[in-house]
Amino acid sequence: MRRPPQWAFGTAGLLTLLVAWEILGRTAFADSRAVPPPTAVLGQLHDDGFGFYLPNVETTLREAGLGWLWGNAIAIVLAVALVQVPLLEQALLRLALVSYCLPVIAIGPVLAVLFSDDTPKVILAALSVIFTTLVGALVGLRGADRTSLDLIRAYGGGRWTQLWRVRLRACLPSLFAGLRIAAPAAMLGAIIGEYLGAESGLGVAMINSQQSLAVERTWGIALVATALSGAAYGLTALVGRLLTPWAPRAAR
Repeated sequence: MRRPPQWAFGTAGLLTLLVAWEILGRTAFADSRAVPPPTAVLGQLHDDGFGFYLPNVETTLREAGLGWLWGNAIAIVLAVALVQVPLLEQALLRLALVSYCLPVIAIGPVLAVLFSDDTPKVILAALSVIFTTLVGALVGLRGADRTSLDLIRAYGGGRWTQLWRVRLRACLPSLFAGLRIAAPAAMLGAIIGEYLGAESGLGVAMINSQQSLAVERTWGIALVATALSGAAYGLTALVGRLLTPWAPRAAR
């Protein structure tokens, strides 16, 4: 018998999850209302409409997008510096690891005092992606074909020629693997930053809905944030697949 396509298993699993969620929301959690059924959440989403979500989504996407761009740019520059100047490896890697290990809840209030407007949220989003992208870019740059590197060296090329001719192309699959993970991470960093102080955004909307005990709206905001993160992940994966058709599927 012909095996069903892979997407069919994912769809079946999602439908099973939704049915179980609906049943539990109407039975086990009916009294506490802590977990509303998905039909109630979708109804609240419809009632709130674009007028409620669009301004908040635009704010969060702007913060996460800027953080994603700045964080990934810094990570790529650091990866190139580590490959081209190995003496910098220990110091820069430790610095990147420290930025990754910093508790966002602890550093957020400090950034809110030092900066204004959306800058703290952008910085938190950037800090959330630097280490992940740095590791992906570094693995790809160092995984370049040794034969090609030796060939360039034999013809008199230096480190920068090797970087331009071989390493950059070789690092794309691993780089996009890091960028895929960085997309939802930037969204999370921006939302956490909004929790610590902001005027608008999905994080602010979630705080307000929690304080007003609007459980369905809280779940709806969480679903919207999840959908945006998933869309960012999928879009990055699609771009990576189009730009690296030579890469094996496992590497993507």
